[in-house]
Amino acid sequence: MPELPEVERARRLIADEALHRRIVDVNDNDTFVARPHAPGQIKAALVGRELTAAHRRGKTMWLDTSGPDGLPESEPGPELGIHLGMSGSIIVITGDEWGEGGEPHWQGTWPRNPRWERFALEFADGGRLVLSDPRRLGRVRLNPDVGALGPDALEVSGEQFRDLIMKGRIAVKARLLDQSKISGVGNLLADEALWQAKLSPSAPVDTLTRAEVDRLYAALRATLEAAIASGGAHTGDVISARHEGARCPRCGAEMRHSVVGGRSTWWCSREQAPRRPARRRPAAPQAKTPKTPKTPKTRQTAKTAGRS
Repeated sequence: MPELPEVERARRLIADEALHRRIVDVNDNDTFVARPHAPGQIKAALVGRELTAAHRRGKTMWLDTSGPDGLPESEPGPELGIHLGMSGSIIVITGDEWGEGGEPHWQGTWPRNPRWERFALEFADGGRLVLSDPRRLGRVRLNPDVGALGPDALEVSGEQFRDLIMKGRIAVKARLLDQSKISGVGNLLADEALWQAKLSPSAPVDTLTRAEVDRLYAALRATLEAAIASGGAHTGDVISARHEGARCPRCGAEMRHSVVGGRSTWWCSREQAPRRPARRRPAAPQAKTPKTPKTPKTRQTAKTAGRS
């Protein structure tokens, strides 16, 4: 599944190869991928315009477009949002050359199965931008709302990261996967960053020290930058050891498997062992103060009262 590094590579591809090329046709006929737009609606909004900038937050991209016929003085066009889903890739074709970014499993495979083409822009120079997606879980829409996404994992500051990570009692891996808190981290990135930081994926966030959270922040930044440079989250140091019988690439201990935050999780049995909860001493029993017995009151009767 494409995570932040794969999506960032796709964004950079678009920024380098697809901007300022006039759009002359759009294939938006896949009603599931282009929902809620009807066939032809995206085409009508984009034909005659150019892509002018490519942005990303987490796993979502959006592309700015120019005014009609690419006129810079015209009112800008709509934003084109693209999400790669679980198996999508962006392919940009220029003449006889092509570049790709996204799902790494199919990288280097060309031509792709034409049935996987879910959306495409046709440029005036004969080139194309294509969303290829075998599982058909990608998404294309106009003017996407990214307000529900947390800060991008590559741009979040250390102070923001501490504030977002340390609140509550949720497992730290589940918090990393929560796109409303920090956007862009998927299953492989979370396992890699936690392994690099030597933290248990199941550790409740309120048990982490500030030093541990800072170590996780540094590990996540380094993991993201390395994955972008190397081709994706699948290139991490511990990823090849995420299987039964594997050993930790760093210390040689057995790798363990569990489910954290609803996702398959691998961790080193020695360096990432879950902490044992602190044992609380039972409170010393308090001595009870003996109660003073009450003196029974003498009951006067009419007869004894008369004698007095």
